[in-house]
Amino acid sequence: MPDTLFERFFQNEARLFLLTTIRVALSEDGPDLTSDGIFAPEDMAQAHIVAKQPCVVAGLPIASLVLDFCGGGHQVLLNVDEGERVSPGAILAVIQAPTARLLKAERIILNFICHLSGIATLTARYVDALTGSRTRLLDTRKTLPGLRYPEKYAVLAGGGLNHRRNLTEMLLVKNNHIDRAGSITDAVRRLRAAYSPCPPLEVECRTLDEVREAVACSVDRVMFDNMDPDGIRAALKLVPTSIETEVSGNVTLETVAEIGQLGADFVSVGRITHSAPVADMSLRITPL
Repeated sequence: MPDTLFERFFQNEARLFLLTTIRVALSEDGPDLTSDGIFAPEDMAQAHIVAKQPCVVAGLPIASLVLDFCGGGHQVLLNVDEGERVSPGAILAVIQAPTARLLKAERIILNFICHLSGIATLTARYVDALTGSRTRLLDTRKTLPGLRYPEKYAVLAGGGLNHRRNLTEMLLVKNNHIDRAGSITDAVRRLRAAYSPCPPLEVECRTLDEVREAVACSVDRVMFDNMDPDGIRAALKLVPTSIETEVSGNVTLETVAEIGQLGADFVSVGRITHSAPVADMSLRITPL
């Protein structure tokens, strides 16, 4: 059985998407004429991946996968675990590989690891802010096209939870569904008629009346969409403990702690994927 978070997450469809994205990234670069023109195929180099800022690490095993696509013949030693918090100057990994292949892979490796570590770092800040509450942090589908699985993996590395990696994992009745169907009741009725068994159902609610209607439909989870703290408090009183609750919409690091104290089961934050700054890292050639 897989024994690391990376191995457990990147199986089947998730691994296929990751490998496809790596292949596309390398194809975008094309041949590395600079490195191929300077270094003979047998020339070997060693490099360190070094953190240049405090961060939570995510995506280091991708380095070896990128080098596989470049022709192999490499060794990658990881010095830290996924999800580990590191300080500036920490050597995260040591790589030995043919020089030309290493330099072709350099930017792709760093693009992945810096981006995913940035997401993990921001996620960890939100998780830290929720310490002491029962509310757990969820991500969203606000991810870059083609990077859904790596970005959601980074959320896990940062201590968050995944909410719907794809559209089959939960049926989410959103505002546009409700408005077009005519009501929450009609939308839920059609879904339960369409699928047997019906997947778990969540309904996005804008008002207390919509919360009451969703509860009357006995859905699995009710989302409070863009409600202020007073609205969330009132909505929570309407939902029995048998139905999960989620707060969503314009949640920031400045507001998430207060939201956590209100007592919802989950808070979902798009910012942890769509607005996370990259973590600053470098790949440095070192003497063999």
